[in-house]
Amino acid sequence: MKVLILGGTRFLGRALTEEGLKRGHELTLFNRGTNTGVFPDVEQLNGNRDSDVSILQNRKWEAVIDTCGFAPHHIKKMVAALGDHIEHYTYISSISVYNDWVLPGITEDYPLHSSPAEDVLKGVEEGKISPYEHYGALKVLCEQEAEKHWPGKVLNVRAGQLVGPFDYTDRLPYWVRRIAQGSKVLVPGRPDRPVQLIDVKDVAAWVFDMAERKKAGTFNVTGPDAGRTMEDLVNTCKNVANSDADFVWTDEQFLLDQNVQPWTQLPLWVPENFPLEGETQPWKGAFTISVEKAVNAGLSFRPLEETIRDVYQWEMARPEGERKAGITRAREQELLEAWAQIEKGKL
Repeated sequence: MKVLILGGTRFLGRALTEEGLKRGHELTLFNRGTNTGVFPDVEQLNGNRDSDVSILQNRKWEAVIDTCGFAPHHIKKMVAALGDHIEHYTYISSISVYNDWVLPGITEDYPLHSSPAEDVLKGVEEGKISPYEHYGALKVLCEQEAEKHWPGKVLNVRAGQLVGPFDYTDRLPYWVRRIAQGSKVLVPGRPDRPVQLIDVKDVAAWVFDMAERKKAGTFNVTGPDAGRTMEDLVNTCKNVANSDADFVWTDEQFLLDQNVQPWTQLPLWVPENFPLEGETQPWKGAFTISVEKAVNAGLSFRPLEETIRDVYQWEMARPEGERKAGITRAREQELLEAWAQIEKGKL
């Protein structure tokens, strides 16, 4: 097929490009040109979808994969440029479209975020408001916009926590590097807390499977929805790195009392028993999203050990320096000492 990938050189986009090349498809990448050296033999069209996408006009692609549509005007511009010259459109959405993650086993018919006010949409389009401030609600509108213009041709991929090499969120890389360093490692919550992660290579393979068969619809695409725990994750990191890490499982209430920020300071932690800021209920369903529909459509998962090994090799080759997620060793030590005092007092 002739395939246009919007993005295509960073994280998921990079995995998609690699998968498409492996399958022998003729690829074109459209992006801002910040990583043009990654795929020097692939046609790359440079532009900014916030402004001018005219370079895409008068071209035909059988499939389009959109990794970077964050607001409805992004989709509208693609519609104006591509029109009826495509046969299939994959939109990489997010499980953040759901109104909350309160219940376990959320399926694709769970309530979605309502639309932001018109002044917000205008502010986003004018660049005065970041789309990340209304991420989930804008993703909802993007899904709807694509379906409105290409009915029956759109694959909406509601992705969960993506992992793999080139992960610029640093969430899983934090745990991989920290555990590789060994000694006592602070881990939040209970060992059997569920965790859902999906390798970008698995997403890329499934997306191309669906695009090749022109399959449309809306699917949750995240990790296995049962059986994988935080204990599995950290033990796999330990085994891959051949580390002497000693895990200290730490109570959620203690961490919150110590002003430790879930998700950012301790990645992959969403408190099970305490509401997040601004919420009224704990988000127990955050890592139990149902992927039954996607699995029935062919989604499969490589072994966790394979994913961790890929991330470990990539992370260990990166230079030391500031990361976007995680706590410092000094802060971790403070918390470990404070927790040890609490545990001592229970004896």
